[in-house]
Amino acid sequence: MAREMTTGKPKVSARPLRRTKLGVVDSISGTMTVRVLVNDLVKHRLYGKYIKRRTKLLVHDVKEEARVGDTVEVASCRPQSKNKSWRLVRVVRRGGEVATGDSAGNET
Repeated sequence: MAREMTTGKPKVSARPLRRTKLGVVDSISGTMTVRVLVNDLVKHRLYGKYIKRRTKLLVHDVKEEARVGDTVEVASCRPQSKNKSWRLVRVVRRGGEVATGDSAGNET
């Protein structure tokens, strides 16, 4: 009988750690795509003053679970399209409900 060669290393099936960021969903940009605003404080290299920076990321949302106003965690991934190279990891906190349509209290 042939003996199988085994190594002492366990198989790692988990996805490798990637860069993650927290942001707020700004808009839903179509099927399986949301736009997330990420706010950062960056220290100016010469003057030392902190500057607010805002980045808009297009995020791949397979389950379409993110809504406008939600705080989400996103991770970098391979490019999904021309501008979309981030994926949704989880929804951290649900945002406030946004009034849509004719729900301004006009009952008929």
